[in-house]
Amino acid sequence: MTLPIRHALLEDADGRIRHGFFGREGGVSEGLYRSLNCGLGSGDDPEAVGENRARAVAAFDLAPDSLCTAYQVHSANALAVSEPWKREDAPRVDAMATATPGLALAILTADCVPVLLADSEAGVIGAAHAGWRGALNGVLEAAVEAMQGLGARADGIRAVIGPAIGAASYEVGPEFPGPFLAQRPQDEDLFAPAQQDGRFRFDLAGYVGRRLGRLGLAAVAATGGDTCAEPGRFFSYRRSRALGEADYGRNISIVALGP
Repeated sequence: MTLPIRHALLEDADGRIRHGFFGREGGVSEGLYRSLNCGLGSGDDPEAVGENRARAVAAFDLAPDSLCTAYQVHSANALAVSEPWKREDAPRVDAMATATPGLALAILTADCVPVLLADSEAGVIGAAHAGWRGALNGVLEAAVEAMQGLGARADGIRAVIGPAIGAASYEVGPEFPGPFLAQRPQDEDLFAPAQQDGRFRFDLAGYVGRRLGRLGLAAVAATGGDTCAEPGRFFSYRRSRALGEADYGRNISIVALGP
């Protein structure tokens, strides 16, 4: 089993906060989904996906039924979680928070930005799926608010941005900068001209970092890693589309509150 990417910012002295950003290695899936595809919404063998998810959560000494994954819809909706659910009952949200020991919150991505958060003193964790639409509309703020509703303090929360599509790999159309710059003109430097006139390279992870940085958190950090440019390490929707592949796997990022 390949160990996930971890960041020292989320490590706590007693080991109660457990986290990791998993790539594509260490699972049982084959073909396009090789090997740790954790996306039940993909066309992969469901049994293989189930085994992959079980392997990922086992890295934190937790059982498969402790894993909470939402039906992600690129929204700004967040949910306080107190118990896991069946797949058919998954809530349509893009951020979660919990103060319940033994639960693992997971985000699935294939270029979007996974964000894991923790207030170790309060015993509250959170996770957010930040695509461009969710980030623009406030999913990061919603995640922090959900954590605060469970007793976390903004100045006690540490956040880590996981592997996502890099600015060099993420080309967007001429309509893109407008909504972002309407909110904050200072973010113009996150859009660099692409080779084709009128198009831009967008630093989505940088944008996520800036929004987190304005929330008064204790600290914000990033692991780095470009999901699109590193086919041996990560699944990527954009790369799969460029190659004409029929489908793509999903990376999983997990934060858990140990018992």
